[in-house]
Amino acid sequence: MIMRARWAIAIAALGLLGGCVAAAAAAAGAGTGIYLTSRGHESVIVGTTENVEARSRAAMAELGINVTEYSSKDGGDSRTLKGHVREEDVTIEMRRDSPTTTKTEVTARKNLVEWDKDYAKEVLNKIIATK
Repeated sequence: MIMRARWAIAIAALGLLGGCVAAAAAAAGAGTGIYLTSRGHESVIVGTTENVEARSRAAMAELGINVTEYSSKDGGDSRTLKGHVREEDVTIEMRRDSPTTTKTEVTARKNLVEWDKDYAKEVLNKIIATK
């Protein structure tokens, strides 16, 4: 009788552990999400820096952001796009994170001391959604 109870507890524990492992694996595959930074938002986006730059340019065009400056360093592994819309200066910084992902930060600056984090998040979401 006691032996059956021990086996039942062991089997139940394995079932719970398997569920946790499955949940962790699902969460890992879901993506890295969008993170708040001191001036805007960032995310690790699936795509090379070249791909993410093209998506960023398409998102900027769709949002009416005029590109005013572009720079590339480290053989294209680090790229920056700057633009202007309304009263805001938008900056998109892209850095190669892996061969298939690019860490991307978006900031939207209203003036010397004021940042529009909500608009930065909107721009980043548009880049992520652009294929």
